[in-house]
Amino acid sequence: MSPLHLLGPVLRALTGLGEWALLLARTCLRACYKWPSRRVILEQMVRIGPASLPVVLLTGLFTGAVLAVQSTQQFKRVEVGTLVGAIVTLSMVRELGPVLTGLMLAGRVGGPMAAELGTMKVTEQIDALHTLAADPISILVLPRFAACVLLMPLLTLLSDAVGLLGGYLVGVHYFGVPSHFYILHSREWFSAWDLATGLVKSAVFGALIASISCSVGLGTSGGAEGVGRATTSATVTSSVAVLVSDFFLAVLLQVQQVKL
Repeated sequence: MSPLHLLGPVLRALTGLGEWALLLARTCLRACYKWPSRRVILEQMVRIGPASLPVVLLTGLFTGAVLAVQSTQQFKRVEVGTLVGAIVTLSMVRELGPVLTGLMLAGRVGGPMAAELGTMKVTEQIDALHTLAADPISILVLPRFAACVLLMPLLTLLSDAVGLLGGYLVGVHYFGVPSHFYILHSREWFSAWDLATGLVKSAVFGALIASISCSVGLGTSGGAEGVGRATTSATVTSSVAVLVSDFFLAVLLQVQQVKL
């Protein structure tokens, strides 16, 4: 494939990145001087939260259980099996809880959000808002953005809790790790900074999922086929954004922890 063939996809990707950055900046600007009403945000939170809760809890539970299985088997080889609790706790709270919750929401919320706004775009409902001198960002984007940013830390906390429970049940009741040492090492290695790290990541992931999905949805064209493409694009792009941003956030927060 010649470089000229790659020029089109690269230009489209850069255009999409620019549109997303502009939408994110405008959304944050609207939030500074005109916050949506509490009722509107709660409506979006109700639409997002209960539907996402089962898959988030199930993912967290079995992630903690798998962590306990793998950690216990490896740690028993070097006779430090009692440290399993610390590994499960730190892994869930700092990394796996926020990341897996973000990935679940990218599929469960990001795709439908893009499909909803994409349908409004291709049926000219967005144009009707412009005609009525209404701001689509304040009416459509900002409530969804706020709901995702507020909900992600709460869902992450629940995922962490059931993940720690799953790790405890497997480590203590299946592999026979002493309960006292499991809890002792978990408390010894865990700090408030670890919890803050996971919550900051989850809030950023929520902002990325909402802004990317809304940007893709508002840029939809091509009728029903375009809505389908937008749904897939929003899900995939949001998932990749969660993973990429997790790396940079981990480095940034690690540097900040060293400074403190």
